[in-house]
Amino acid sequence: MAFSIALLLLFAAAVLGHIPRPAASCPGYRATNVQQDDSYLVADLVLIGSCNLHSKDVKNLRLLVEYQTDTRLHVLIEDADRTVYQVQEHVLPRPKSQNATANGAALKFSFTENPFTFNVTRASGGEVLFDTSDSPLNFETQYVRLRTSLPQNPNLYGLGEHSDDFRLATTGYTRTFWNAESPFIPNRANLYGSHPVYFDHRGDAGTHGVFLLNANGMDILIDKTESGQQYLEYNTIGGVLDFYFLAGPQPASVAKQYAEVAGLPAMMPYWSLGFHQCKYGWQTIDYVAEVVANYSAAGIPLETVWGDIDYMDSKRDFSTDPSRYPTDKARRLIDSLHDNDQHYIQILDPGIRQLDNYGVYKRGAEQGAFLRASDGSYYRGLQWPGEVVWPDWFAPNTQAWWNGEIQSFYDPSTGIDVDGLWTDMNEASNMCPDTNCLTSTSSIEALGWTPQKAPPQLRARQSDAAGHKLGLPDRDLFSPTYKIASHRGPLSAFTLYTNITNADGTHQYDTHNLYGSMMAAATRAALITRRPSKRPFVLTRSTFAGTGRHAAHWFGDNASTWDHYRAAIRQMLGFAAVHAMPMVGSDVCGFNGNAEELMCARWAMMGAFQPFFRNHADVSAPDQEFYRWEIVTEVAKKAIDVRYRLLDYLYTAIWRASEEGRAAVSPLWFHYPGDAATWGVQTQWFLGEGLLVSPVVDDNSQAVSYYLPKDVWYDFWTGERVVSTGEMKSVDGVGWGDIPVHIKGGTILLMRAKSANTTTELRKQNFVITIAPGVDGTAKGALYLDDGESLDVRDQKSQITFSWNGKALEASGTFGYATDAVVERVVVLGDGGSRTHEGPWGLHEGFVFYL
Repeated sequence: MAFSIALLLLFAAAVLGHIPRPAASCPGYRATNVQQDDSYLVADLVLIGSCNLHSKDVKNLRLLVEYQTDTRLHVLIEDADRTVYQVQEHVLPRPKSQNATANGAALKFSFTENPFTFNVTRASGGEVLFDTSDSPLNFETQYVRLRTSLPQNPNLYGLGEHSDDFRLATTGYTRTFWNAESPFIPNRANLYGSHPVYFDHRGDAGTHGVFLLNANGMDILIDKTESGQQYLEYNTIGGVLDFYFLAGPQPASVAKQYAEVAGLPAMMPYWSLGFHQCKYGWQTIDYVAEVVANYSAAGIPLETVWGDIDYMDSKRDFSTDPSRYPTDKARRLIDSLHDNDQHYIQILDPGIRQLDNYGVYKRGAEQGAFLRASDGSYYRGLQWPGEVVWPDWFAPNTQAWWNGEIQSFYDPSTGIDVDGLWTDMNEASNMCPDTNCLTSTSSIEALGWTPQKAPPQLRARQSDAAGHKLGLPDRDLFSPTYKIASHRGPLSAFTLYTNITNADGTHQYDTHNLYGSMMAAATRAALITRRPSKRPFVLTRSTFAGTGRHAAHWFGDNASTWDHYRAAIRQMLGFAAVHAMPMVGSDVCGFNGNAEELMCARWAMMGAFQPFFRNHADVSAPDQEFYRWEIVTEVAKKAIDVRYRLLDYLYTAIWRASEEGRAAVSPLWFHYPGDAATWGVQTQWFLGEGLLVSPVVDDNSQAVSYYLPKDVWYDFWTGERVVSTGEMKSVDGVGWGDIPVHIKGGTILLMRAKSANTTTELRKQNFVITIAPGVDGTAKGALYLDDGESLDVRDQKSQITFSWNGKALEASGTFGYATDAVVERVVVLGDGGSRTHEGPWGLHEGFVFYL
């Protein structure tokens, strides 16, 4: 009896609000007014009883279920008034429903009415993929919770950006989404981007994906209940539950289906696949010229030079330091780079110095381009130039202002003729550590700045109109009761204050995670305005789902450590295979700290087999250009040589990603989904469809162990045939300039016969075709050719498919791109070694080679 009374008292205390109620005790919702036809279902969801766990209950919800395609199911749970914030359509356009029928769909939706729960099952076999039946739905003004049960020990991937294992931990694991500047890319922490999508791989039973289109801060918990039931739980501080379920069932199919939702990635210019060098700390333009000359003297090809904030006058965007980086000298260097078919990129930060005599600020203010506080004054914070204001990417004139500044400063005739732009600090990063920054004289003086005037009152402006999807009124936009586990602490720490109102009436509380993606999109649009016919190149630090439509991404401010060398592989797999962002890479040799010679040598070779290849270091780090060490110099020459010879193979993979959503880089289990030994591999990857890369990953080691799935393989370097039964291989004595690479049996590999100093010269080189027959003696491959730079190549492109039947090599497809390059030779690999057949053969329709 005493135990029963204790339980009663505990329940009464929870009801009275003396202690927090567990989420599982909330009663949830009841489904009513259900209507459905062959392709959709709608229903009202009505709150059964009060909960108010972390904020006020939203009493009336609306359910929409759409069978959009045979492989994509859309489930939206929103407030009935449609006032709760939803990601704007122009920021992330939703895919249109093709009105597939439930009977023909690969996924099935079912639900219980009271309390409302739902599950998603696979039509073939009835396997449950998503199941909320064990826990009620919580939908409050500042807290939304939904839990799904999972199989024991699931194989989950994605939920980036993070530096954790590629296959996610399943016990006591939290993934937080709140974009934040994250020096040294800490583990188990939110980093620079938010991508709330995961792939669930179940071996021969198939792979599926789950994407929650929600930009609010959130924690996703992966854990087990006390009874041992595995689960994944969403805990967001706002927004709606806008799910896209992707049926697969092949892993590569899920990647394509997600890209169709988030948006196909932008096609990159050919030159951007070359080798890039950057450094924060090149103090003068003369020093930059020396770096370029030193690369040339060392015989290391250098495609692109980057300008970090050193070039700016007092760290202000759209300026050059008159003594250290005078415009005339910068123009001469850039002209010489262009004369040598090299390229130049500069950095832009979002913080704009607030000075009345600073034209960039003055013009932006005239066009209403900056974020405002509730009293109408500009919201101010601290970034590299000092006290700054920030662009409001939702304001109607901001794009025109941004276009104008980029067109003017980067005018090829009078200004800095860049070939691309780099958007940094765009989480947005604010050097104010908290909301007292501009009200505390001591905190500002400690950073070396002085405020111009008193800060605005921190009050939120709200819209009361229903149906606008811009956010509920009367919320605590600084400190919601549910605290997400951001490693930066409070929501507004080191970023824009979350009560700031955007021009469209939304708040940074809801749109924070979109800021970097929107800056990247605006920068891409400005570059297209500047050069309408040219393919723009934008690199961004901060990302959200769909950012691949606009930009490339690097993994932020890592460290010069072996651990971050290994982390670069995991991060690349996450972005390229799961998040539909193929053009990614790390700061080679590390950004923070002192790069060691042997580690840098390994990283230089590994980086050559990743899509984006840039060496970059911090101002506090010693110079680490490849030519500064003897071993690294030789390794870099070899690494860039092989990369450039493979560049058209990589370019073809990037093009396939932009056209079809196919992963340009993928894990082993994408190709061998039924082999359980591949599911946890995170130190190897497939580049394109046919190259398996297995670098040395142990500290200062010359030994490597890697897994070869059951198949026929060929050593990329020697052509030796290897038949694996599905086994680990161990190799000792791997030189500092060596990296194990294997050609998958059944692959036809197109490479340039020779490398070159620049990608422009590379495009003039002839081709070599390597045929690596599979178990059945056949092989296939592809080559995509265009001019490498046009935004719209129209019919001036070649999409060539090569096939080998054991006796003849044939090419089919389209041949619209005119090139003088020919196939110089064909190499057929096999049991008895390789056989070489000399050409030439022209790359045109009717290409046939007989053995």
